[in-house]
Amino acid sequence: MARTWRLIVDDAPGDGAWNMAVDAAIQSARATGDVPPTLRIYSWIRPTISLGRFQDVSGVDLESCRERGVDVVRRLTGGRGVLHDDEITYSVAASVDDGVPRGTAASYRYLCAGLEEAYRILGVDAELTRRTRGSGASPACYLHATPADLSVGTRKLSGSAQVWSGTTVLQHGSFTISRDLELESQAFRMDAAARRSLARSTATLADLLGVKPSRETITRAVSKGFEQGLGVSFFDGALTADEVRDARERVRQA
Repeated sequence: MARTWRLIVDDAPGDGAWNMAVDAAIQSARATGDVPPTLRIYSWIRPTISLGRFQDVSGVDLESCRERGVDVVRRLTGGRGVLHDDEITYSVAASVDDGVPRGTAASYRYLCAGLEEAYRILGVDAELTRRTRGSGASPACYLHATPADLSVGTRKLSGSAQVWSGTTVLQHGSFTISRDLELESQAFRMDAAARRSLARSTATLADLLGVKPSRETITRAVSKGFEQGLGVSFFDGALTADEVRDARERVRQA
């Protein structure tokens, strides 16, 4: 019998502080056993850079971000900066008791099986990145490739980030619909060579499909992909009152 997970699909886009606080609140509630394993699917009310937990903010042009209406927040997870804009974002909070293997590499492989299936449903043949790649000390996630990423050939399609709390992991990442190269390169202070590298070594759903899939189409593919890739079933759920209070307190303290 398939394990039963909670599915939360946010009805409206959220701002960066709220989105990150909700992910953290769900992981905390799962770690204490107060909620079931959860897949959350959400979006962003405005372009937002999320910085890795330990990342130096100096790599981001904060003045340019203010002028362009780009928010900057810090994630609970590690990694480099990501510009969230025209995308659908997912997060998973689950424990080893839910079938997630211990260890970063093994858990990425397990959870990314859901992502691979989601892309397959969308018509994209994506797979875990086989070779790492980097662009110096750039703070931008998409100028680097790791075994936690999904790629099409040599082009990075999406990245994911994790943080563990005891035996419970939070993993989140993006399904990028289209990319604003000019905005991303300016926000991360990229020179001309780095911008060319970003354009050459990444891909979006619009690039690969020749059309921008609807957000509803992507959402359905993500939930179905995790069902098929992880062998789970979903019930439609919502945040508990305790999770909402926790998220609000995290925003207040941010």
